[in-house]
Amino acid sequence: MITIFVHRNNETEQVTSLERAWLGPGSGVLVWLDLASPSIPESLILSDTFGFHPLAVEDAMSTLQYPKIEPYDGHLYVVLHGIDFRKANHGFATHDVDFFLGRHFLVTVHDGYSRSIAALREHCPRNHALLGDGPVALFHRIVDAMVDHYRPEVEKLEETLDEIEEEVFSHDNATLIRAILDQKRDVASLRRVVSPQRDVIARLARREFVDISSEMALRFRDVYDHLVRLNDEAYVFQDRISGILDAHLTSVSNRLNQVMKLLTVLTTVFMPLTVISGLWGMNIPLPHFPGGPAAQFWWVVGLMFLLIVSMLTVFRRIRWI
Repeated sequence: MITIFVHRNNETEQVTSLERAWLGPGSGVLVWLDLASPSIPESLILSDTFGFHPLAVEDAMSTLQYPKIEPYDGHLYVVLHGIDFRKANHGFATHDVDFFLGRHFLVTVHDGYSRSIAALREHCPRNHALLGDGPVALFHRIVDAMVDHYRPEVEKLEETLDEIEEEVFSHDNATLIRAILDQKRDVASLRRVVSPQRDVIARLARREFVDISSEMALRFRDVYDHLVRLNDEAYVFQDRISGILDAHLTSVSNRLNQVMKLLTVLTTVFMPLTVISGLWGMNIPLPHFPGGPAAQFWWVVGLMFLLIVSMLTVFRRIRWI
C-alpha cells in the first residue's frame, strides 16, 4: 500500500499520485511517501521516481536489515527497528523500518505493522505541522515514537525476570531452564538491536550530516539518551539472567547431591545386611544363636536392626544425614 502526503501553502493533504516536480529543490512542496509492505511494482517508485541507489532499494526491500545509516547523494538511508507487537506472546521481537530522508521528502518502507507510522499517518492530514515542520522533524517524531514503544516491552521483560527469579528461589523445578533460556534469547535480541540503533542516533545527534540542524540534533540527543538507558538495562538483564541460571543450576546440583547422599546411605546400610542374610542363607552348618532353631530368625533380624541403628547413629553424628 502506498500513502502519499504533500505539504504546500501551509496545508497537508493526501494525494493519490506523486509528481516529479514536487521533488525539486524549488518546488516549495514537502512530501512524505509511506510504503507499507510494498510489492515489486510498487517498489519501482523508489528507483524510478526518486532515483535512489539500487543497493539502498535492495536493502529496503529485504526482510531484515540491522540498524544503520548511509549517506547518499541528496539523501540519507536509515534502517531502524521497532517493536513487533504481533509477536508479543512469543518473546521479544522487532521489525525493521527503512527511511529515505531528503531535504524536501521522507520515504518510509516497512512491513505494514508499524504503530508509530500508523499513528502519524492518521494525524498527518489534521495536524499540518507534522509535515510542515520538515521531513527531518517528521523523521524524528517517528523515531521517538518507535523508541518509546520499547519501554513497555522492556518492563514486561523485567517483570518476567522477577517472576523467574522468585520461582528459582522459592520452589525451583527442572522446567525453569527453558524459561530462563528464552529470556536469555530475548535479552540477546534486545542488545543486538539497541546497540547499533544507538550508534545510528548518535551520528544524527552529533550533526554529521548537513541536513540535521542544531535544534534537531538536540532532539535526537534525547532519543539517544533513551537508547543508552535501554542498552544499559540490556546489560543488567544479561547479568541477572546469568545469575538466575547459575542459581538454578546450583539448586539442581544440590538436589542431585542430596539424592546421591541418600542413596549412598541406603546402600551403605544395606551392605552388611546383605552379607548377613547371604551368610546365614548358605546351605552349610553354621554356629547357632541360643534358643533353638525357632529363635535363629529373630536373632538374625535383631542383629540386622542393631546394625541399622548403629550405622544411622554414626552417620547422624558425622552429619551425613
